[in-house]
Amino acid sequence: MEIAPAPEQALHRLEHEQNIWFGSVRPDGRPHLAPVWFVWHAGKIYIGADPKSVKSRNIQRNPRVTLALEEGTHPLICEGVARVVDPPWEEDLLAAFFQKYEWNLNKEVQYNQVIEVTPRKWLNW
Repeated sequence: MEIAPAPEQALHRLEHEQNIWFGSVRPDGRPHLAPVWFVWHAGKIYIGADPKSVKSRNIQRNPRVTLALEEGTHPLICEGVARVVDPPWEEDLLAAFFQKYEWNLNKEVQYNQVIEVTPRKWLNW
């Protein structure tokens, strides 16, 4: 699966902004949108999710997703393909979540699923 590289001017935002909107598609075709914590790691976006969440169930049926940073004056939108990453997770990925949020995914009870998004297209202006 080929990765679309993020725009160079967007890298700082992807590394430092706290929340991203995660858009997925329900089985009946309705969109679902939720703000989530995320990390930018190795050219991909990762989120922690509740395995019972709407977003998690949606990507099992349709892995195409859209993500957008919160700040709307200078939009950054990513169209990509999502998948669940089974544990054990890479130490570098766990460290990225801990450094950004002081969040230890290995000790998480509810949000204990990692979803990886491979970017296919970036939109920004």
